Amino acid sequence: MDICLTKATLDDAETIYIMQIKSFMDLLSKYEDFETSPANESIEKTIMRINQAFTDYYIIKRGNTPVGSIRIVKKDNKLYRVSPIFILPEHQGFGIAQKSFKIIEEIYYDAKVWELDTILQESRNCYLYEKLGYVKTGRTKVINSKMTLVFYEKHLQS
Repeated sequence: MDICLTKATLDDAETIYIMQIKSFMDLLSKYEDFETSPANESIEKTIMRINQAFTDYYIIKRGNTPVGSIRIVKKDNKLYRVSPIFILPEHQGFGIAQKSFKIIEEIYYDAKVWELDTILQESRNCYLYEKLGYVKTGRTKVINSKMTLVFYEKHLQS
């Protein structure tokens, strides 16, 4: 499978934004998390994130087709956070997210700890992250009566 990541620029903001809305709209409808859902964010928020010095945004491509995006937040002491990653619904289930994580770990080879969170009720997401070596931290955050976020970490050998 020909998966590659290209670093996003401001010119990519609209592409990322449109893919983000498409990728998260079903979850927004299901969980009604209007305050936290990426499907309910403005394009200005995407632009702000691309402009952040501590953020790297990548467009995930299958061949030459943009199929998703991943944002890496660089924190202190070689700690990195994935927030968000998404794959367009019609491209899910083909191992694209797994391959994207592999590429990201190669790019950020100095990482000691990776962090991310996901929706506890989305067992496929939890399964994917656990398969990739992420472990629940024990921390959760209730968003509403339908949805809880669960936090994960992956510790790497130095």
